[in-house]
Amino acid sequence: METPRMGMPERLVERLSMAEQHEYLRSRLSRRGLLRGGTAVAGSVAGAGLLGGSANAVGAGATARTGPTLVTSPATGHVDGALVAPFGRHLAFGGDPRTQMRVSWQVPVAVKHPYLRVGVEPWELGHKIPAEVRALHTPALSDKGAAVDQVYLHAALDGLQPGTTYYYGVGHDGFDPASPRAFATIGSFTTAPPRGTRAPFTFTAFGDQGVGYHAIANDSLVLAQNPVFHLHAGDICYADPDGQGLPADGKDYDARTWDQFFAQTESVASRVPWMVTTGNHDMEAWYSPNGYGGNEARFAFPGTGPDKADAPGVYSFTYGNVGVVALDANDVSYEIPANYGYTHGRQTAWLDERLARLRELAGIDFIVVFFHHCAYSTTSAHASDAGVRDKWVPLFEKHKVDLVVNGHNHVYERSDAIRDGAVSKQVPIGATAHPDRDGIVYVTAGGAGRALYSFPVADSYEGHEKRIDDVRTYHWTKSKEKAPETVHWSRVRYTGFSFIKVHAVPAAKGRTTTLAVSAVSDTGERVDHFTLARTAK
Repeated sequence: METPRMGMPERLVERLSMAEQHEYLRSRLSRRGLLRGGTAVAGSVAGAGLLGGSANAVGAGATARTGPTLVTSPATGHVDGALVAPFGRHLAFGGDPRTQMRVSWQVPVAVKHPYLRVGVEPWELGHKIPAEVRALHTPALSDKGAAVDQVYLHAALDGLQPGTTYYYGVGHDGFDPASPRAFATIGSFTTAPPRGTRAPFTFTAFGDQGVGYHAIANDSLVLAQNPVFHLHAGDICYADPDGQGLPADGKDYDARTWDQFFAQTESVASRVPWMVTTGNHDMEAWYSPNGYGGNEARFAFPGTGPDKADAPGVYSFTYGNVGVVALDANDVSYEIPANYGYTHGRQTAWLDERLARLRELAGIDFIVVFFHHCAYSTTSAHASDAGVRDKWVPLFEKHKVDLVVNGHNHVYERSDAIRDGAVSKQVPIGATAHPDRDGIVYVTAGGAGRALYSFPVADSYEGHEKRIDDVRTYHWTKSKEKAPETVHWSRVRYTGFSFIKVHAVPAAKGRTTTLAVSAVSDTGERVDHFTLARTAK
């Protein structure tokens, strides 16, 4: 019996790449008359100077996008706008967090003339900026599914003042966020400080969130840390609950899970830039050849990577004395190869160049890299991916990256400092490592909300330490096989829902600057902490 993956026979899906699956689905459903045409409606450039800068709609650039064609439906309003409330607001930095912010949101049905209001006081939202509409249509992809139409809206703010708090509201004809009845929907954000600022700041990170009680608990605790940004290392909402690149993937795909996710996350993502990258569950073959067309409709990516149209989850930004690099590990994963090699080496070449540039950039002391599949992890579910080790770890070591954050394995695990695949320095709980001479610490922070995995040995975490120096585990090979290995670098293991908190303490040139990293459970208990130190440039 043939098992469908998004309506695809097993004999086909076992040998098709993500791009080939996309083409198959488009042609098959077009023949069935399910493919709906139409294009997203882009907003125009608008806005005078905003405190010395300018504010533009994302749509100005969107009309020139050359990436994969999204499967969209016309965004034509037929419902009284006064009856439609926006939801799912989420922020993201532009290429320069000091001067650029992207605001995204959703409406349950198409509306007329969506826009964003912004100002430096909540009662002074005089700048009104048209929004870009990215309307996404998902047909019934299996016998169990139903067609879904979703309307995502985006506005870009450029020319902002560094280190400034702004207030914003989103609306459309019939719903004005500046009106008394909608005033409670006003949100705020703060731009990154001016270049050279040496004030402490905190950011947070996790992966594999999904929708549910534990995801909500983590969101609430993340917000309580008052982070200046949050990193999401992929497997965002699990609309595709399988994500294994197997024939059964897609039979339970439900685009409406994204609605639940954005509603759940709004309390924190509407205030804290929510910087995402892509995991295996985020490849959705229907929308585009690379599987990311849906996410391009839902998120406003910074677009600083090798090719925004080809790899939206690949980008970098700087905040204070920290450079952050987001990667798409689907491009190098041996375990789940549906998108293996889809950038044809461009991502890896860009990574080499970008790490070199960040390492030379004045005022940038630390480099943090985050992506989905693990270079070093020991769980019974996914463990380590040798594709990441082969393609990227040599570059991390070449440029002396300070911290690597992954998801994929639904646990918290933290390594000792590693160089050349072996322990270069033991880093027990509470210890300090100097990455420039000690090696790189790798953190698996995949306990954001989905069902937890297990380790082949006992947990060992703060207050419950059980030192085990030899762990029998495996890594995925290019032939998609599990190669057994015994490793000595698994320092902390916690089978629980959690996230990491990173507190940066910049210092004057020549003095010691630090990143204090803590792992926090969804009950607020600290389960690990360590410090990374460098001499400030």
